[in-house]
Amino acid sequence: MTKRILPLVLLLFAMPPCAHAQPDASQAEQCVRRYAAHYRVQPELIAALIDIESRWNPRAVSNKGAMGLMQLMPATARRYGANHPFDVEENIAAGTRYVTALMWEFHGDIRLVSAAYYAGDRWVSQKQLNYSNLDVVAYVEAVRLRYTMRKRAAKGPQRRWMQ
Repeated sequence: MTKRILPLVLLLFAMPPCAHAQPDASQAEQCVRRYAAHYRVQPELIAALIDIESRWNPRAVSNKGAMGLMQLMPATARRYGANHPFDVEENIAAGTRYVTALMWEFHGDIRLVSAAYYAGDRWVSQKQLNYSNLDVVAYVEAVRLRYTMRKRAAKGPQRRWMQ
């Protein structure tokens, strides 16, 4: 009996803090930092996307069927490994993998990455920055503003030199 329980206990303690079913925002932010570092994507970008997509609601569902913190469509969730898209860790991991793929495809241009995240990579690949869909333009601007705000906050307070 003890031999069966010990591996389970070890497994529970070995799980990262963001693997729990109902994490708080700080645990989700830890997942963002961990996966962003793993995939070499700026955590501020992932957090900005979550800000805009779900406002950090892990149970969010869009009217088009996107799910979880990063609002992954079912096919995208499966494609990038989120079998349980409402699981915070799986959602952030899959969403970050997707953003990483978009960063490669669009050579790190955050405007195109944001547009593709919102409207789909095929559509943005064809249009590049020549799109006129006002929803896409507003989304890209919202992500840019949140990303900029988070980058500034990550730097810490700026000091002014007295003259």
